[in-house]
Amino acid sequence: MSYPVDRRGFLRVSGAAAATAALGLTSCSSTESGPVTLRWWDYFTLDNFQPGMNRLIKDIEAGVPDVRIERRSFPFAELERQITLGAISGDLPDLAIVDNVSMNTLGGSRLLADLTARVEKWGQGDQYYKGPWDGCQVGGKTLGIPNNSNCLALYCNTRMLKAAGVEPPTTWDELASAAQKLTSGDRYGLALSAIKTEEGVFQFLPFLWQAGGDLDTFRTYGATALAFQDELIAKGSLSEQCVGWTQQDVNTRFLNQRAAMQINGPWQIPTLKKADFDWDVVALPRDKEAATCLGGENWVVMASSKHIDKAWEVLEYTQRPSVLVPYLVSFGELPARKDLADRGSWASDPALRLFLSQLPLARPRQYGAHYAEASQAVGEAQQAVLTGSASPAAAARTAAGKIDKALGEQ
Repeated sequence: MSYPVDRRGFLRVSGAAAATAALGLTSCSSTESGPVTLRWWDYFTLDNFQPGMNRLIKDIEAGVPDVRIERRSFPFAELERQITLGAISGDLPDLAIVDNVSMNTLGGSRLLADLTARVEKWGQGDQYYKGPWDGCQVGGKTLGIPNNSNCLALYCNTRMLKAAGVEPPTTWDELASAAQKLTSGDRYGLALSAIKTEEGVFQFLPFLWQAGGDLDTFRTYGATALAFQDELIAKGSLSEQCVGWTQQDVNTRFLNQRAAMQINGPWQIPTLKKADFDWDVVALPRDKEAATCLGGENWVVMASSKHIDKAWEVLEYTQRPSVLVPYLVSFGELPARKDLADRGSWASDPALRLFLSQLPLARPRQYGAHYAEASQAVGEAQQAVLTGSASPAAAARTAAGKIDKALGEQ
């Protein structure tokens, strides 16, 4: 039976649960002996993920002494909710793989174990790219380690660009010019996702950062980014239907050759390799700055676990190159570790190599416990502008008030 849980109730109950768990932490985590079964939650439910995940668990059980893994998977949209409900019922796993943006909510809930001392003793924190590593830091504490990372870049239909006599764009001006030249008939020059969910915000934030701003300066720089996208629609280079497109919808437009360029991530590469046309992928065009948005997952250990030492032992084991590289290759994901840049399929695949080269620029959406409210305000502003119901300046002004309030409630 499901029932709604409001954010304040979640934070209040989870805080109590975390405090209770903390009382048992020192006595339970330091005296482990004998076989331990760790409960593990994730959202990798698709069939294509299962061979790689099963191999990882088999590796762990063979390589970490006296540990067994009891895994449970939820649909993507359900995992964080299940953790929220588990905080109330006391039914939580020992460790989990969560979306990196979930660190905003979970990190402020005191549900996650503080791994700071263990990570410092481990001494490998400096082996990770800055964005993925920063995405695990909350309130000066290390509350997770990266599982994998990805980011956004610009895919180009090489035949269409050549026919139009344009080079892959590197700046906003070049992007606007190229998109206009590539627009013809029912084909748009550019496709991107502006859907009113976190998926759309994930695609919008790079424009905000490239303009030189951030959420705390949305009134000014949000207006700049919104005006740029509004101009693309006004000139017919970007379909106004993008306000309803997911990133999968965007890729479908690109595959159907009804978009000459698309903004998307490396998870589309396996499908794109089956396309009957040539394509290339380049860094997102810049304005004042170069920027892209960090995606991917993090490992976390729950503060309520009675086996935090053993769970940390598992996390540490998964970061060994002999374990991590085949796992990431099987998932088609990129490493968050700099020292693995020259190993695995991403070392020789030009497209994956491009995405890997952008990870140093990738920024995490690390804004605190009320990020969801700020994200919603960004999505509403983008929808208002791209559907023509508000000017960029007015939409940015309205959103900035909501964002400032949300971020001020940390």
